[in-house]
Amino acid sequence: MSTPLSAPQITPADESPFRRLVMQFAENRLALAGLMLLILLAIPAVAADWIAPQNPYDIGKLDILDSQMPPGSVAEITGITYWLGTDGQARDVLSAILYGMRTSLMVAFVSVCFSLLIGATVGLCAAYFGSWLDALLMRIVDIQLSFPAILVALIMLSILGQGLDKVILALVIVQWAYFARTARGTALVERNKEYILAAKCLSLSWRRIIFRHLLPNCLPALIVIATIDLASAIALEATLSFLGVGVPVTQPSLGMLIANGFEFMLSGRYWISFFPGIALALAIVAINLVGDHLRDILNPRNAQ
Repeated sequence: MSTPLSAPQITPADESPFRRLVMQFAENRLALAGLMLLILLAIPAVAADWIAPQNPYDIGKLDILDSQMPPGSVAEITGITYWLGTDGQARDVLSAILYGMRTSLMVAFVSVCFSLLIGATVGLCAAYFGSWLDALLMRIVDIQLSFPAILVALIMLSILGQGLDKVILALVIVQWAYFARTARGTALVERNKEYILAAKCLSLSWRRIIFRHLLPNCLPALIVIATIDLASAIALEATLSFLGVGVPVTQPSLGMLIANGFEFMLSGRYWISFFPGIALALAIVAINLVGDHLRDILNPRNAQ
C-alpha cells in the first residue's frame, strides 16, 4: 500500500538570504514595532495632498483669525477641526506635520542614496586598486571625517544658499565619507577571496569585478550604515532648518515648524513646536530601531 506524498520541508540551508533576513527580523518585536511606526509615519506623509485637512502653504485658504488656536479648536468659517491646533500663521499643525514629514523623509532618503552611490564607488575603487589611489582617497576621507557634520553643512549652505537641492547636496557632502570608509573596509576582506581571484584569472574588466562581484558582498554593511545615516540625515536637516539655513520658509519641514513655534513656548502655546518635535523624535526612533536590529542580523560575527 503506497503512502501519501508529504510536502517538501524547507531546511535552513534551502532558505534564500532574503527569507532568512525577514524571519530573523520578525523575531524581534521591538524592531517590528519600529518598522510599523515608520510605515505609519511615511504613508500619511506621502499622501498628505489627499488626507491633510488643509494645505498649510496655500495662503489663500488661511484665515489669520485662526492663528494660535489650541488643539481641538474648530474654525468658525470653514468648520475645520484643528486637532493639534494652529501656528502663528493660522496653519493647521497636523497638516503642516504631514507636509513637513514628507519633505524631511524625502531629503534624507535622496541624500542617503546619493551618498551611498558615491561613497561605495570611492571605497570599492580604493580597496580594489590599492597603492597610491587608496592612500589618496582615504586621506580625503580622513579629512572629511575630521570635521563635525553640522559645521561642514553650515559652511556649504552659507556658500550655496537656501534651497531643497542645496540641503541635499550639503547632506551628501557630509555623509559620503562614512560609506567610503565602510565599503573599503569590507572590500579589503573580500578582494583576497577565491571568487575575486577567479574573476581576475578570467580577465574580467575591473568594472565588472567591482560592481558585479565585489559590491554585492559589501552591501549588507552598507545597508546598515544607510539605515543609521537616514536617521542622522533627518536630524541634521531639521537642525539646519531650525537654524534658518536649510529649506526656505515656503517649503514645509519639521525643523522649520519647530523653529516657527519656538518663540511661543514661553507664552504657553506649546503645541506649535511640541507636536512637530514629537513627530521628528518618533521618526528618528523608528529608523534607529530598524537599523540597530539590521546591524545585529547582518553582522557576520553573529552568523550561525
